[in-house]
Amino acid sequence: MNPGIFLSAAASGFLAVLFGAFGAHALKNSLTPADLSIWQTAVHYQMFHTSALLVLGLMPAARATRTLRLAGWCLGAGIALFSGSLYLLVLTGRTWLGAVTPLGGLLFLVGWGALARHAWRHWREAR
Repeated sequence: MNPGIFLSAAASGFLAVLFGAFGAHALKNSLTPADLSIWQTAVHYQMFHTSALLVLGLMPAARATRTLRLAGWCLGAGIALFSGSLYLLVLTGRTWLGAVTPLGGLLFLVGWGALARHAWRHWREAR
């Protein structure tokens, strides 16, 4: 198990549920439908990628290759940049934050790519 990634996943999961509830209850009547949709997108992406982080965090330490650590860092940073920029965009109305969101998406892609590379390597070795 990788305690750092596991702790990050647990904290991110906690925050995703908190932000989801906050959006559904506290913000629902004060946001436009478009802003509520943006908020929900942030929550969904945070939870999906938190699930991947959780799996990475639970992997045995012996399997913690550099590629898996890269995947974990990219997914974690992707959550912060992608979902974080969307939350802040909705809360502050600062539209320039929309330019940060694709950077988080790019980190998601790199993280999933690193995970696929790791899986490919182990699949080839097992054959």
